Amino acid sequence: MDPGTSPARSRSQGWRRLFAGNRVIWVMATVAIIALVAGLGLGQLIVSPGQAAADADAPAGGLITVPIENRTLANDVTMRGDATYADSVEVSIETGELAGAPIVTGQVPEVAAIFDTASIALEVTGRPVIVLPGDLPVYRTLRVGVSGPDVLQFKQGLNAAGIDAGALDSDVFDAKTASAVTALYAKVGYPAPTGGADVASAVSSAEAGVTSAQASVDSANGALTIVQGTSANVDVVEQGNLVRSAQRALADLQAAGTPTQIADAEDAVTLALARQAQALAPRDASAEKAAVTAAKAELTRAGETLSDARDGALAYLPAGEVLYLPGLPRRVDEISVKRGSSITGPVMRVSGATLVISGSATASDAALLEVGAPAMLAMPDGDQTATISSILPAEPASGETASGRFTVLFAPDALTDEQIQAVQGSNVRVRIPVSSTEGEVLAVPLAALTAGPGGESRVEFDPGDNAETVLVEVTTGLAAEGFVEITAVDGSLKAGDLVVVGR
Repeated sequence: MDPGTSPARSRSQGWRRLFAGNRVIWVMATVAIIALVAGLGLGQLIVSPGQAAADADAPAGGLITVPIENRTLANDVTMRGDATYADSVEVSIETGELAGAPIVTGQVPEVAAIFDTASIALEVTGRPVIVLPGDLPVYRTLRVGVSGPDVLQFKQGLNAAGIDAGALDSDVFDAKTASAVTALYAKVGYPAPTGGADVASAVSSAEAGVTSAQASVDSANGALTIVQGTSANVDVVEQGNLVRSAQRALADLQAAGTPTQIADAEDAVTLALARQAQALAPRDASAEKAAVTAAKAELTRAGETLSDARDGALAYLPAGEVLYLPGLPRRVDEISVKRGSSITGPVMRVSGATLVISGSATASDAALLEVGAPAMLAMPDGDQTATISSILPAEPASGETASGRFTVLFAPDALTDEQIQAVQGSNVRVRIPVSSTEGEVLAVPLAALTAGPGGESRVEFDPGDNAETVLVEVTTGLAAEGFVEITAVDGSLKAGDLVVVGR
């Protein structure tokens, strides 16, 4: 030790060196001491939940009550439904009978267009394709004289368009049907198809043939009349005169003649009578009659030829100018052609024109529903009314067994175009009320009901002010949404009265 350094100063310098060399250790120790002291202090203030519960006194017993409510109760079946246009099908047009390429020349519909009876689906090579109701595909041209189920379908389609096509139970395309074809094309604004100049020429030629055949019949009949009428006129009169003259000569000779003269006169009378008899006998007109028969047969053939020619000149229905669609009206969903394009396949896709909501229900829920019942659709802009249109067992997928579920179809009521666009292709919530009270009724939670010794329903009425509760017998009605309709047997309960639901 330095002789000049005091012991106190030496100890002070030692402590400084100790703190300076171990500063981090001293800081950590100080923090630890402070944390220990703080923990001990807080431990005196904090009590665990278990200890707090153990230390607390038991709460006083009490009633759990709720007021009787005035409310409308309703039981609903709820499901999800897909909003679609039903029965989407591809549409093809028969073009096999066209002489050239099937070019679309106009009348191309827009998406969302509606096809109804006598609408124009397309214009192909300048001719219309007319929409009519039916499900039998087109397979031939219809004209006078043909018959079959396609003719019957066509007649019924014309009737749906308000056009008289003749007897609807007849499957024969006759002149009345041809006249109806003309009316149909007039309705859609196109000329009806006919045979053209060649057919008109054939009709004129057939008419000339009938005129010529009629002239032949008239000529043959004239010749026959002449042959049959000659005996009745000239010969008969002449022979009668000769007979009378011979008879007068005989009478004169019998008075003054010789026996020989008398005999000659008698012979003359006999000859005159024989000639008269010959004149009165029918003449041979077999040749003339044969000529008349042949002329009449030719006239008949000419008439048939004229009838066929005239039938050929009547309007007909080409196979490529009609499109049968079941379930009209129909909505156009997709167009596959445009003006100027050639038809090589399906030209469009159409579906039912009415938006439908298709939901799925269990058998138990389906048993609560009926066709025509109202429903509520949760639309983007608020609830919209609808009607159940169909309840059918769900069709199982190929190779699968029946699921026991039912497909329920709903028809929305009067949707706007904006609503249809908003909901089409989406999934919406559907609520179907299956039972409800008529307006507001007294209702309590189901927990408020108890059963009496005789099985009667009761509620426990709390009059308040610490008064004793009273058991009141009630009759119950509809139960829904966790509530039940009640009516006090003695009429003592009203809305706002408190009933016990627990203790």
